[in-house]
Amino acid sequence: MGRSKGRLLVLEGIDGCGKTTQLQQLSSWLPTSGLMPAGSQLIVTREPGGTALGTSLRELLLHPPQDADPGPTAELLMYAADRAQHVDRVIQPALERGDWVLSDRFTGSTMAYQGYGRSLDRVLITELERIATRGLSPDMTIWLDLPLELSVQRRGSREEDRMEAEGFAFLERVAKGFSDLAKTRGWVSVVADRPLLEVAEAIQTALLTRAAAWQP
Repeated sequence: MGRSKGRLLVLEGIDGCGKTTQLQQLSSWLPTSGLMPAGSQLIVTREPGGTALGTSLRELLLHPPQDADPGPTAELLMYAADRAQHVDRVIQPALERGDWVLSDRFTGSTMAYQGYGRSLDRVLITELERIATRGLSPDMTIWLDLPLELSVQRRGSREEDRMEAEGFAFLERVAKGFSDLAKTRGWVSVVADRPLLEVAEAIQTALLTRAAAWQP
C-alpha cells in the first residue's frame, strides 16, 4: 500500500503576532506528535520566498531598491507568481510524496494585505489564487489573533519592511481582513496575546482535534 497524501498546514496573522516563534514550536513538536505517518518528512517553508525564485521576489516585494517599488497590481501579480512557483516546486511535490508542509503564510495573506489593505478587486484575487494554487487549499489554517496595537508594540524599533511601513490605517484594514477570513474560511483562531507556551499548547490542541477527522 502506498503512503497517504500529505497535509498542508498554514500559519497566518499580522506581523508581530508571533508566527515565526510558533512556527518553530510547531516544527519541533509535529514530528514527535504521532500525527505524521511513519516515513513522512516535515517541510517548513514560507511565502513569499519558499523557492529560489520566491527569494528574489521577496526581496523585491519587501525591500525593493530605491524608486523600484511595485505598484499595487504589480505587487499582487508578484505574490501570485511566488505562490505558483511555491506550489509547483515545493508544496505539491511534498504532498504527493506523503510529506507534511508547514507554511508561514499562504493565500489568506494575499487577500488580507492586497484585498483588504490595498482595496484591490477581491474577485480578481480569488481567481489568481485559483490559478496559482491549481485549486490546492490548506488542510488547516491557524490564525494567530493579536490586537494590532500589541503587534506594533512587539515590533518595537526594528526596521520595517515595505508592508509594515504602510501605516496604521493600512494595517487596520489588513487586521480586519484576517478576522473576516478566519470566519468565512473556517480557520482555527488562536488568541496570541498569551505566554509563548500557552499559545503553542493551544495550537497543538487544535491540531490534534482537527487531525482526528483525518483518520481513515
